[in-house]
Amino acid sequence: MSKITTIEAYIQEYPNETQAILKKLDALIRQIVPSATQTIKYGIPTYVLNGNLVHFAAYKFHIGFYPTPSAIDYFREELSDYVMSKGTVQFPIGQELPWDLIQRMVEFRVRENLENEKGFC
Repeated sequence: MSKITTIEAYIQEYPNETQAILKKLDALIRQIVPSATQTIKYGIPTYVLNGNLVHFAAYKFHIGFYPTPSAIDYFREELSDYVMSKGTVQFPIGQELPWDLIQRMVEFRVRENLENEKGFC
């Protein structure tokens, strides 16, 4: 099995229902921050702008979204219906993702990284 090196190749590894969600998530992030570099880090899709911006990953029953602990803390109340940990939130497959909330989290991370010249997350 070859190592996945692009977000497109990562998405192609999943069933059609999951691919549709991942494609929409990828398109949303690229729309919000077209200048972000797209890569694979830690084996998952990653967007970089002055450091790591956000990551996402597909699992059998959920989409993991990794906007860093600061975004999880900032949006904690709005994320309360989802399983969360320090730097991740799980969006169940089969339920519509909260696209507006995801957009605001990505925008939050863009502002945060642009304010931090070194981009440490």
